[in-house]
Amino acid sequence: MLESLKAIWFSPVTRTVLLLVMSNVFMTFAWYGHLKNLSQKPWYIAAVISWGIAFFEYMLQVPANRIGHQPGVLTLPQLKILQEVITLSVFVPFALLYMGESIRWNHICAGICLILAVIFIFAFKN
Repeated sequence: MLESLKAIWFSPVTRTVLLLVMSNVFMTFAWYGHLKNLSQKPWYIAAVISWGIAFFEYMLQVPANRIGHQPGVLTLPQLKILQEVITLSVFVPFALLYMGESIRWNHICAGICLILAVIFIFAFKN
C-alpha cells in the first residue's frame, strides 16, 4: 500500500500537476491581482510588480512542463489541456473569493466544454 502511494505521489504526472497548480497561483495573482490591489497606481508600477510575481510562476512552470513532457508521460496537447484546466481551477476560486466576482450560467457551460476537452485529449489517444 505504501509503495503504491509513493509511486503515485512521485509519479511525473503528479509532480507536473502539483507544480502547475502552484505556478498558476502565482500566475493568477501576477495577471489579475493588481486589478484589486494596485488599481490606483500607474500601470507600469503594476507591471513591474506583476513581473516580479511571474518570476516565481516561471520557476515552477518550466520544470513542470519539462517533467510532464518526458517520453511516455504526457503529449504536448495533453500537457496544454491539463494546463488550461488547472488555470481555470485556480482562477475560478480566485475570481469568486478574492475578486468578489459572481458565477453565471455561461461560465458553467464553458467549464463543461473544458471537461469535454479533457475527455477528448486523454481518452482518445492515437
